Amino acid sequence: MEKQKTVMGLILLLSVWGVSAWTGEIHGRVVCDVCGDSSLGPEDHVIEGAEVAVLCITKSGEVLNYQAFTDAKGIYTVAETMPESDRWDACLARPISSFHEQCTQLGEGSLGVKFSYNHPSGYSHNVRTFVYRPTSVPTYCI
Repeated sequence: MEKQKTVMGLILLLSVWGVSAWTGEIHGRVVCDVCGDSSLGPEDHVIEGAEVAVLCITKSGEVLNYQAFTDAKGIYTVAETMPESDRWDACLARPISSFHEQCTQLGEGSLGVKFSYNHPSGYSHNVRTFVYRPTSVPTYCI
């Protein structure tokens, strides 16, 4: 019986060593397009505290939901370490809300980005910038 436990422990130990970990990262920016001209210029600024949702499907078919908020540079990041066999296959990133008092309307083309995640472990995917617009355009933009 003792010999059987030792063999089972050895098999379990070998199977744990055989599992390779995979790490993926997704990041992007959220910006206020102050003049609403669809181009980022010196008058535009990043939005701190904007909420972004990232939904990923793993190679094994599991759906993972992530929630991220932008930092002082307007950058959000989602990262995960998991077994290689369960790594992300495809993801959808979409902005949820902007906590900026004047910049709350999503710009065209900022509803979401769907993409395949085929990067090896340790590499990140950059999502294009999500753009919010103010409810009214400042007079200096006209």
